[in-house]
Amino acid sequence: MAITRGNLVVGQSGGPTAVINNSLVGVIQEAMAHPQIEGIYGMVHGIQGLLHEEMMDLRQETPATLETLRDTPASALGTVRYKVKDTDYERLLEVFIAYNVRYFFYIGGNDSMDTTNKIAQLALSKGYEMHAIGVPKTVDNDLAETDHCPGFGSAARFVATAIRDTGYDTLAMGDSSPVKFMEIMGRNAGWLTASTALAKETPDDPPHLIYLPERGISIEQIVSDVEEVYHRLGYCVVAVSEGAKDESGEDLGSGRGDVDAFGHILKGGVVEFLDQTIKDRLKLRTRYDKPGYLQRSFASLQSPIDREEAYQVGRLAVRAAAEGKTGQMVTILRQPSEVYHIEYGLAPLAQVANKEHVVPMEYINSHGNGVTEEFIRYARPLIGGPLKRYARLSKHLVAKRS
Repeated sequence: MAITRGNLVVGQSGGPTAVINNSLVGVIQEAMAHPQIEGIYGMVHGIQGLLHEEMMDLRQETPATLETLRDTPASALGTVRYKVKDTDYERLLEVFIAYNVRYFFYIGGNDSMDTTNKIAQLALSKGYEMHAIGVPKTVDNDLAETDHCPGFGSAARFVATAIRDTGYDTLAMGDSSPVKFMEIMGRNAGWLTASTALAKETPDDPPHLIYLPERGISIEQIVSDVEEVYHRLGYCVVAVSEGAKDESGEDLGSGRGDVDAFGHILKGGVVEFLDQTIKDRLKLRTRYDKPGYLQRSFASLQSPIDREEAYQVGRLAVRAAAEGKTGQMVTILRQPSEVYHIEYGLAPLAQVANKEHVVPMEYINSHGNGVTEEFIRYARPLIGGPLKRYARLSKHLVAKRS
């Protein structure tokens, strides 16, 4: 096989994660080990930066900076949500030729994989030798052809920690605010919301109720579920996906009606809706939390498993390109074993682009308000070990004297 000499360009796209820079460092460090790769350039704000020839020379970064970058959240190159237009592809080819780019890597989710696939097809159709590989990332965990996505494990560790901690807070408040809702990211896929179940040490620990977008639920059942938990335990903590739907498939809550650059509806409003509904129907005091972007950016709760896998998919993307492959995405393949073990593979980008991997029904309990043990077994290894243990008072009450 002839060795292709030329420059490499890498970018980051979509919502950042707590470990996305590990994939970037993996690409850079692996590229330095391949003499046929000359310049290593980073797109500033993704594909949009490439269109404007805005790139960083990543070979100039020090080893110390790259190592520290592995602990740094968000996208070091800057990110973007830009839908590439048909008219942009000729411009991109012009840039690739001008800079002798022979290796292209895009770190991102569904839409980024679509862009990478189209770039790979463009190069092939024009007879321009270039190797384009997708590097997966998304806290939504919704990419097809891979067991899970880098970024998900750390976000799952965050939401499990957050729901557990707010559960302690809600219990302590007593009847002053006995019901708490927490809204978790996930438009159509409830993986992250389901992961709040990893907070539970006993069956009666928060979250008591979990609602995912894959399983519609009536408002009447939600009210009944909350009432039952409150009467049994004296408080109730609920994790709900931002994309939660009613039994007819309509979004719970009003939302804003806004869309992003790719036409995806921006969800919102579900916890406000549920909060007011419980106040009105059960006359209970309620509160809600919306962690928002903290879910994807809280690097202090990086999962060590997630961190290392994010790094390795970057390295393996470069190896695949150096071997002459193109139009592929690096995948994580869980192996059948009592102990968590994975191998890495490749999947055609055409089988990944514009597809969505949602939570399967066997991971959702029969009532639609929680998850099964099968989901727990799937998700627990990804958060990188147990959460920090907390103390519980044994509550030896003093006898009343008057």
